[in-house]
Amino acid sequence: MLRQYKLSDYRFRLILWVIVLAVLGILIIGSANDDFQMKQTQGLIAGIVIMVIVSLFDYTWILNFYWLIYIAATALLAAVLLVGTNVNGATRWINIGFQFQPSDIVKIMLILFFAKFFEVREDRVSQLRVIIFSVILIGIQLLLIEEEPDLSTTIVVALVFCVMIFMAGLSYKIVGGILIVCIPLAVIMMSILMQPDQKLVNEYQMKRIYAWLRPEEYPQDAYQQQNSIKAIGSGQLYGKGLNNDDVGSVKNGNFIAEPQTDFIFAVAGEELGFIGCCIIVLLEFLIALECLMIGRRAKVLSGTLICTGMASLIFFQSFVNISVATGILPNTGITLPFVSYGLTSLISFCIGIGLVLNVGLQTRKY
Repeated sequence: MLRQYKLSDYRFRLILWVIVLAVLGILIIGSANDDFQMKQTQGLIAGIVIMVIVSLFDYTWILNFYWLIYIAATALLAAVLLVGTNVNGATRWINIGFQFQPSDIVKIMLILFFAKFFEVREDRVSQLRVIIFSVILIGIQLLLIEEEPDLSTTIVVALVFCVMIFMAGLSYKIVGGILIVCIPLAVIMMSILMQPDQKLVNEYQMKRIYAWLRPEEYPQDAYQQQNSIKAIGSGQLYGKGLNNDDVGSVKNGNFIAEPQTDFIFAVAGEELGFIGCCIIVLLEFLIALECLMIGRRAKVLSGTLICTGMASLIFFQSFVNISVATGILPNTGITLPFVSYGLTSLISFCIGIGLVLNVGLQTRKY
């Protein structure tokens, strides 16, 4: 469980990138809504402590309980649907004296589960029954998350799963065959979604897609995303500065609801400008890249998959959040890793980074 490690093997650079990005997030959160700054600061301190503690636990020992991890993840998501708290039409939180979002924790748990699941079946990953079994297992989780409803998290978790099964050794022929089938299916699905009587997605989700495609026809649903784009553009190169009192800013003018969470990138763009946005994107990229570099030298496949899973989670979740803020994708709620306000999200990512750090402490020696 606990082992002796060499301090020289500790990846302090990864910790540095995480702390710099999280501190930058705290500054932006304070500028967006200073009521949340102290809580996020406390969350970061707790997250760093937890990250260091987790990094000292042997991940191979933790993975011995991978089926228990899967069952616990399923129970958490089921509990959300049974006793969850409804906020703005979505049931994604559980209140047990404090409120937390189980799907954030489940992302890390599923990375752990499938890291061991695919390692155990390393020589059989391309067998049809293993593929079907793994798809059923992830499908259960995706259905539970979608029922909240939380389409953005469903998509991100599905993408992370695809990356992990590919890295586990899935045959290129199978990947090619899946792409050949999925591309026309995606086109067909999009055509179905555009029909007024479709039943594939909820009405509010459909309105967001319409608002993204034709914002001038759906101003009530498109205003947040349009204001976000304007805010990012108004920051120009250097931004207006943190904690500015410009009455026309997104935070001071209430042009975006909850700017400290899903649209934190809009606040960053307005107040730190293009340079600030580039710094955030660069730090997210460096954290994901560091995870991949650690995974390359992992001593066993499960270590590689943990690092790959965390890297892809950070990449895809950052991409979705930033794409929504800039109008590349339809409006959907998901946090920007280490930047957005949200203690469950922040601490969950810190746990994931702690696991990656432990993988780094047990790399192959050349």
